[in-house]
Amino acid sequence: MTAPSGFLFEGADWDFPTLQRIHDACEEISRSELGLDVYPNQIEVITAEQMLDAYSSVGMPLFYKHWSFGKHFAYQEAFYRKGFTGLAYEIVINSSPCISYLMEENTATMQALVIAHAAFGHNHFFKNNYLFRQWTDADGILNYLDFAKGYVAQCEERHGRLAVEQTLDAAHALMSHGIDRYPGKKKLDLRAEEKRAGKRRQHEESAFNDLWRTVPSGPAKSEASLNAERRRKLLGLPQENLLYFLEKVAPRLKPWQRELLRIVRHIAQYFYPQSQTKVMNEGTATYVHYRIMTSLHEQGRISDGNFLEFLQSHTNVVFQPDFDDQRFSGFNPYALGFAMMQDIERIVRNPDEEDHDWFPEIAGTGDALAVLRNVWANYRDESFISQFLSPRLMRHMRMFHLHDDPAETAGIRVDAIHDARGYRRLRRELARQYDVGYIDPNIEVLDVDLAGDRRLMLRHAVVKGARLNETDAKRVLQHLANLWSYDVSLVEVDITGSVLKEYVVNPRGLAAAA
Repeated sequence: MTAPSGFLFEGADWDFPTLQRIHDACEEISRSELGLDVYPNQIEVITAEQMLDAYSSVGMPLFYKHWSFGKHFAYQEAFYRKGFTGLAYEIVINSSPCISYLMEENTATMQALVIAHAAFGHNHFFKNNYLFRQWTDADGILNYLDFAKGYVAQCEERHGRLAVEQTLDAAHALMSHGIDRYPGKKKLDLRAEEKRAGKRRQHEESAFNDLWRTVPSGPAKSEASLNAERRRKLLGLPQENLLYFLEKVAPRLKPWQRELLRIVRHIAQYFYPQSQTKVMNEGTATYVHYRIMTSLHEQGRISDGNFLEFLQSHTNVVFQPDFDDQRFSGFNPYALGFAMMQDIERIVRNPDEEDHDWFPEIAGTGDALAVLRNVWANYRDESFISQFLSPRLMRHMRMFHLHDDPAETAGIRVDAIHDARGYRRLRRELARQYDVGYIDPNIEVLDVDLAGDRRLMLRHAVVKGARLNETDAKRVLQHLANLWSYDVSLVEVDITGSVLKEYVVNPRGLAAAA
């Protein structure tokens, strides 16, 4: 089915048969020309208000109720109505089927762009990148979210909205510390998690009671009577996943509260790969939509006017302000990712001598799409930038590195320029900005004083002098103490083991619940 003129559409208007034609044309190019492998697509057309609502609940079509989502909705809506900000053209969900939300206000050209971008670019990346394959369950996420939404609603009916809200508040505060960061863990199976919920609760209650029966009720015993090594092994310490530790070990949490922590933890884990692949994910989707839209124009399936409309939008998406521009706030992930994808294509097809020196494995091999598909599948932002950012692109984007450390030198100095040594330093320093092991605080549970006041002891290993914000640290630790029900202490230590600061927080308790 095509429009009478031979174009997929004419002008700005569209209807659902038009969307079907656009989808089918994009799918044909994505499979035959680009060799993409995608989940089945589900296209949802929504209003501006529904898009704002999707913003507030991280884009998921099913989510439990929480006051923070309403707060985000009101904030975004106020700015949108006043014209201070626009809305995304689309939101895409990493699930199977892959759900793409399209704004009903979009023109036909924009619908074609976002279908190419989300339904095929992001979709391919979600299905094939190793982080998403390792950590997520695209087949089970929608059913699990439906289970979570129903479970939270049941808890509110049985235990009261205040008790549930306070538990979720504390869990959300610890959400970024409720994930497993390293491979080797069992892949998340959300369907099995839902089915095993009842049996798991019964088993964990039994294990929990066995553990805490060992806590002395009278005067503290001597240190020799408590085997520290056995205790730490029983508690699984040290433990970086704070929500997991609380779910398993916190002495006073009810079974339903433990399940809420598990729900928040699983959702946090599900979104963890996205924080590590922002540049690659958006770069892949932008490269794919550019190739598909260009191919549609070359085949005579969209008009010159529609293609110019696309180019204007695409140019806005990949715009990168200069460092001295008031709009500069770092590298635009769309711009950096797209530029690197195009640069890899150039290196593979038309390399120069410098490219052969820097990228001997791919320079001149000829099959750019095979190289790109391999990159999309096997790298994350940090490794992608550290291995594929070329000197030519660094010169084109006019990159340089500034060094500002009062302990080493007075004032700011240019630390890396455009020479062989500078290129390597630039690439290393930029890649480090996307390394979650470097930018996320390394906090772990070290021990629990079972023989004394049951204090929970945590440690933050400070990297490159990056200390915690004192106000934020105290607020998050308060939520942690409320879940733990006893005192919580956290020490910040440097690379030598010297204590830089210590926080001690007393619990305030959660709302009473049955």
